[in-house]
Amino acid sequence: MAYPAGFKYTKDHEWIELSGDEGKVGITDFAQAQLGDVVYLELPEVGTVLKAGQTFGNIESVKAVSELYAPVSGEVVEVNAALKEKPEAVNSDPHASWMVVIKLSDLGETGTLLDVTQYSDLVK
Repeated sequence: MAYPAGFKYTKDHEWIELSGDEGKVGITDFAQAQLGDVVYLELPEVGTVLKAGQTFGNIESVKAVSELYAPVSGEVVEVNAALKEKPEAVNSDPHASWMVVIKLSDLGETGTLLDVTQYSDLVK
């Protein structure tokens, strides 16, 4: 699967799609493939303030429970409630299945994230 070129990526296999000072966050195709069938998602409440690298929830599959890490610092302004009802959507379309929207507190942090070429090299 190709990784969307407009996204930024973390070494922990999260992606962020930036739009102004907000970003939708999810996990990559590589991450969902490693996890296997996703059965449960634990996501934060709207209003939660995160630091880059901090855990913002858990994703549970038939194989394992993994922590989700914030790619940037900021405030959770939206949570994908539909995904909590149908967590398996992460497996079928990981790059459309965003989990949270974060309002960034420091746009400069995005400079430390990987671009699509760097991320593709990481998961080869």
